[in-house]
Amino acid sequence: MSENMVKDDFKARVEKFLERQEFMKHIGFNLSVIEEGRTEGWLDIETIHKQQKGLVHGGVTATLADIVAGFAAYTTVPADCHVVTAEIKVSYFKAGMGEKLHAIGYVIKKGRKLNFCEAEIWSVSGDKRDLIAKATTTMAVITPTDVNHKMNA
Repeated sequence: MSENMVKDDFKARVEKFLERQEFMKHIGFNLSVIEEGRTEGWLDIETIHKQQKGLVHGGVTATLADIVAGFAAYTTVPADCHVVTAEIKVSYFKAGMGEKLHAIGYVIKKGRKLNFCEAEIWSVSGDKRDLIAKATTTMAVITPTDVNHKMNA
């Protein structure tokens, strides 16, 4: 697959996958930016996203980081490939609170089998923005050969 084909159709491929992202729909998260090697999305903070003290649950924060980093990596692979999270580490800086969460994911090093990505999660309340978490991830590239090998093993 040529690099040009990857660049030409990654946005359409991501948008197609978003139709089947049931968990994203369930929590109300949407991607607003889909660029090569970068995605961004927004979540309106609701009661369902909060833990017992009224703060955004750490699992929600980690989920958003995983989603934006994963889709950022996906924009860089050929159309017949996929990515899955091989590793994620989330560092929490501040409590999640406010009106919205803004998640930004980007590829910092693209590889043939592994993409190294980062994600930032920002809480937003009016004009105030606070970086509440940062994640580093390793996204594994799954090729058709990988899938066929595992299916026939």
